Amino acid sequence: MKKRYQIQFPKADLSNLSQNEAYFYLQESDGKRKIKFHDYSEIYSIQGLYEQIFYDRLKCTSPNKVASILQSAVTQSQHNLTELRVLDLGAGNGMMGEELKKYGVSRLIGVDIIPEAYSASMRDRAGVYDAYYIQDFAKLDEDKKQEIASWQCNCMVTVAALGFGDIPINAFIEAYNIISSKGWVAFNIQETFFDNSDKTGFSTMVRELIFSEYLDVYHIERYRHRLSIEGRPLYYFAIVGRKNTDVSSEFLASKGNMA
Repeated sequence: MKKRYQIQFPKADLSNLSQNEAYFYLQESDGKRKIKFHDYSEIYSIQGLYEQIFYDRLKCTSPNKVASILQSAVTQSQHNLTELRVLDLGAGNGMMGEELKKYGVSRLIGVDIIPEAYSASMRDRAGVYDAYYIQDFAKLDEDKKQEIASWQCNCMVTVAALGFGDIPINAFIEAYNIISSKGWVAFNIQETFFDNSDKTGFSTMVRELIFSEYLDVYHIERYRHRLSIEGRPLYYFAIVGRKNTDVSSEFLASKGNMA
C-alpha cells in the first residue's frame, strides 16, 4: 500500500499566481514545509508525493493524452509504435515513459537535468527506460551528444515541461535535432502559447515551429491538463507532428535562446 502524505493547499486566493509560482504545504513531524509546484528536486525525493499531488489531487491527464494521440497519429500513418525509439526530454520520474511502455515502443531514452528525477525513476519505475541521462541539453558536449544520438531515436516527447523555464528553447531544439528526419515529435504546451499576444520566446518559437517547414503537424488537441489548486481547469494543447529537417542555427538565434 502506497504511503499517503498530509498535504495542504493555501487557503488564500492564489489566482493571481502563475502556474510555476503555485505551492503547497507538506505536513511533517516537525511542522509544515512549503514547497513550490516546480521544486521538482524536493518533490521527487519523497516517494509518491508527485503522483499524490498532480495525479490524485489535481487530476493530471497529460502523459496519457500525449501518448494516446501519438499512438493515433502513428497508426493512422500506417506505422506502429513498436517501431519507435523515443527520446523523453524532461523525463522526470518516468510517468510518460510508463505510458509509452504500454504501447510497446522499441526503445525509451530518458533525459532530465535533475539528479533526483533519475533517482525517482529508478526507485519507482525501474526498467522502464533503456538508458537515462542527467544532462543539460542547453550545454550538451559533443561526446555526450554523440552517445545519445547513437540510440538512433526517431521520436521525441516532452510533457508538461515547456514554457516555465524548465526546458529552454535551445535545449528543446538540441533534442529535436538529435532525432532522425521524419521522426515523430509529441509535446504539450499551455493554451496561451497559441495567443499572438504572448510574446515570450518559447511561445513565439512554438508557433513558428508548428507553422514552418521544419515540422508537419498531424494532430493538435485542446484538453484539460489538470486542475489548479482552486479547482479551475487548466487547458493545454497536445501536438503531434513529424520532423522534416533539423532546425537551423539561424532560427534558434532569432529567438535569442530565450526560455
